[in-house]
Amino acid sequence: AAAMALTTTSAFVVQPHPASTGTGSSSLYVSTNVEKDPVVTNGESSSEEKKYRPNPVVVSAEAEALSHSATTMKLTPSYELFQLLEEHEGGMIPAVTEGNALRQKIVSGDEEEDELAGFVLEGNEALCQKLPDPFKLVEDELRPFAESISELVSSDQPILSMAAKHFFEKRHGKRFRPTIVQLLAKACSAAAPEKMPELDTKKDCPIQDPENDLNFDFTKAGSAVCWSWSGASEVEVEGGVVTTENHQGSEVWRRQAQLGQIVEMIHVASLIHDDVLDEAETRRGGEAVHKLYSNKVAVLAGDYLLARASVLLARLENTAVVQIMATALESLVAGEIMQLKAPPESLLEMESYLRKSYYKTASLICYASRSTALLGGHAYGSNVATACEEFGFHLGLAYQIQDDILDFTAAASVLGKPALADMDLGLSTAPILYTAQEYPQLRPLVMRRFKKKGDKQKALEYLYKSETAMDKAKTLARFHAQRAVDALLRLPKSESRDALVRLTNLVITRKK
Repeated sequence: AAAMALTTTSAFVVQPHPASTGTGSSSLYVSTNVEKDPVVTNGESSSEEKKYRPNPVVVSAEAEALSHSATTMKLTPSYELFQLLEEHEGGMIPAVTEGNALRQKIVSGDEEEDELAGFVLEGNEALCQKLPDPFKLVEDELRPFAESISELVSSDQPILSMAAKHFFEKRHGKRFRPTIVQLLAKACSAAAPEKMPELDTKKDCPIQDPENDLNFDFTKAGSAVCWSWSGASEVEVEGGVVTTENHQGSEVWRRQAQLGQIVEMIHVASLIHDDVLDEAETRRGGEAVHKLYSNKVAVLAGDYLLARASVLLARLENTAVVQIMATALESLVAGEIMQLKAPPESLLEMESYLRKSYYKTASLICYASRSTALLGGHAYGSNVATACEEFGFHLGLAYQIQDDILDFTAAASVLGKPALADMDLGLSTAPILYTAQEYPQLRPLVMRRFKKKGDKQKALEYLYKSETAMDKAKTLARFHAQRAVDALLRLPKSESRDALVRLTNLVITRKK
């Protein structure tokens, strides 16, 4: 049976849904070894065999067609837009599509020469420390939203309310994701919305006067007149365009800050549910919610947070953002399925590991990043929105890889959660996968998820014996962090953009 493209974990492009070509497979994973895909390298196309590509959910074409119309935004997975692995490790440069067509373009600004142009993270730790502190830069802006979020998740059921508020009041962490959203919102305000010259205005942007459509200046109002085509929100500020001067305190700023709250709610809900599934004892240095209350209360608390996030998402009044963020939510579930049901052979594949990392961690960050640009009045396919999603994609992967490295190198008291937790769950992450490449005798242990007595100890012995595995994992994290910085530097110079560069460096140098 033909494996149909997912609508899961995807960015959208406006095009009719393809006609059905067959029946979707009912299996959780589909091998596509026999299919050919065009690969674009240096502007030239060639055909190469697809690698084994696991899809955690396969929906039939017939079922998909029921939810699409001729103008529905069709979703393309973000890992098809941006690169998962370096070329020498088998990674491919993704083909150019509507979702990433402007991935190489730099958004010009009015600033003087950019001191960070061509900036490389490796070897520049001292310079990174001189950049603006990302958390301090938006601390005051986030405070009122941080204080109100516990009210937003209040319930008339005391136990449910306490469980839902647990991570927002007592163990709120550094609010990493809301900080990213707030900094990106400020960075986007420094970029004027671009013209979209490829737009067929008569067909895709039905304004009253077609003759004027052809001459419409899309740098004004952030393409808001054509929001249903572009995904951009209507911008209600003086002059119709968001700038660094009118951004803070505006309706645009409020909606972007609310998106940060929504992202944190979704993230916390996923933590609560994950801890139930993984039977985790601790989270953020304290007891997990299900240990404080019960599994039932924890599941309901997570569900309640997702319900509240959905209501607040609808209040952003941007259907494109709703679809993107709902897809991010779907991705989290897909990642759990992938983690629980992966066939043994896929457990050895670096690409499979990175896709799972994308589903579980990077998808929420990259879709929130693209959504932030849309709420700021930028069209979906614009330079700014593309750069934002690419930044979020690579930052999310770098964050997860570093997390997996710390699982072996940091103590549980520092991490705030049990060390070696992934191996206890039978999961193999980058350090172990690189070790298995060096020591083939480790592979059967990985494939059986370390279920036999002594498997975990043996795997650790091989890891600590390896002279390259941990270094390769760190190199992989640096690769994604550098790609995140490269995407950021396509945005105009601003204090908030530079703070995000420092945040990216922090992600791969942190110790917890």
